[in-house]
Amino acid sequence: MPIINRRHTFLGRRPHQGVSLIELIVFIVVVSIALTALLAVYIQSSSNSVDPIIRVRLVEAAQSKLDEIIALKYDAATPSGGIPACDSTQSTSSCTNTPDANMDDVDDFHNATDTPFPNYQRQVTVTTETSRKRITVTVSAPDGQTLTLAAYRYNF
Repeated sequence: MPIINRRHTFLGRRPHQGVSLIELIVFIVVVSIALTALLAVYIQSSSNSVDPIIRVRLVEAAQSKLDEIIALKYDAATPSGGIPACDSTQSTSSCTNTPDANMDDVDDFHNATDTPFPNYQRQVTVTTETSRKRITVTVSAPDGQTLTLAAYRYNF
């Protein structure tokens, strides 16, 4: 049986003993391009990762204040339980639609401002229409984002 010299291949060429310098440079260039693209995506996603938290805080602050106000009486002249509604045919009192300091009805929150979280600002406006009041809550975040929620409180 003949002995085969494994160092020689077809037509007397020697097999590759490693990676050439050109192959190494091409590999480094391809890997650096791929890493640059991945790093750009990572930087973009990490810089925007706080946005959902800010948005949730805005919604939470606006919704909690809106719920608090809607749960109150329509007007200072509205009796407990809301029946009969002020300005109705069964009622002897008329709606005042003016804010006072006791914060026990919807009107009292007109132009109220507070800070639900550090550096967040919340403002409430109440506008009176025929037999309803529009309550608008606007919350501003430290980065300039604002969120506005509005609801109607009817006189019934």
